[in-house]
Amino acid sequence: MNDLLHVSSSPHVRSEVRTDTIMFLVLIALVPSSVMGIYLFGVPALKIIILSVGTCVLTEFLYERLMHKPNTIGDGSAMVTGLLLALNLSAAVPWWIPVIGGVFAILIVKQVFGGLGQNFMNPALAARCFLLLSFPAKMTDFSVSERAEGKIVDMISSVTQSVDAVSSATPLAAIRSGGSYDLLSMFLGNTRGTIGETSVLLLLFGGIFLVAARVIDLRIPLTYLGTFALFYLVLGRFDLPLVAAELCGGGLMLGAWFMATDYVTRPITIKGQYVFGILLGILTGIFRKFGASAEGVSFAIILSNVCVPVIERLTLPSGFGVQKRKGGKVV
Repeated sequence: MNDLLHVSSSPHVRSEVRTDTIMFLVLIALVPSSVMGIYLFGVPALKIIILSVGTCVLTEFLYERLMHKPNTIGDGSAMVTGLLLALNLSAAVPWWIPVIGGVFAILIVKQVFGGLGQNFMNPALAARCFLLLSFPAKMTDFSVSERAEGKIVDMISSVTQSVDAVSSATPLAAIRSGGSYDLLSMFLGNTRGTIGETSVLLLLFGGIFLVAARVIDLRIPLTYLGTFALFYLVLGRFDLPLVAAELCGGGLMLGAWFMATDYVTRPITIKGQYVFGILLGILTGIFRKFGASAEGVSFAIILSNVCVPVIERLTLPSGFGVQKRKGGKVV
């Protein structure tokens, strides 16, 4: 009888899925893109990944040790943050860029606000935006990608492309300036860009794996990508190749499948997730079309993260037996 009267605090819905299991599955989903980045950009990409992941894990360990808090590096969240940060960086950045970014992501964005589950924006993207604002020249240097030109084409055919990588721009920059673009190369990954954003094909494989493993669902990614595509269809006068290139370019796929779906910084309500995806698509379209940079995914996601509490409040379902009047007053 005593057991029946014992009621714990909410939430009462329990799941046997552990945080470390979820993080391990996310890491697996990111492996193809990481391997492709290392293949394309070589040792510099591997160095950035190791430095970023190592810095994030070490920062979390040292902070919790100094603050006498339980050690949480075993849940894998710091590793995921470090890997996502690395995949959002160019392989040409100096070694201290991922170190500063890793410390900022874990210490400032995550731990200062209480650790995993308390951060109000995605730590990896917050760190990337911080680095972009602080070191714009270093963060937009893609010179190391000259090693990648033609590699994917060589894998799928015997034809070698000769490309002047030093003078070429990223696909999004080329599109913005009215230049030409190769949609197949953008889909496969034979382009300049950050370590993990180039191959749309492998990012889709990772996203589908997470959906199949029930780590994420399709609500936010499809709403995000669909809204963005519709935005560009209208503003681009229904130029389908241009819309496809915009979908394949930059960090849109990486952001839509791996960062916009972050459990902590996305809305928990179903309606809210659709609103969140629509907001992401509109903001990304505005930033890319009218902003100073050809990209815009990172800023769109962290700004939408800030709006999540409002989105959740507006989309909170009514309790059983509670009705709402037209004026919004609950009765």
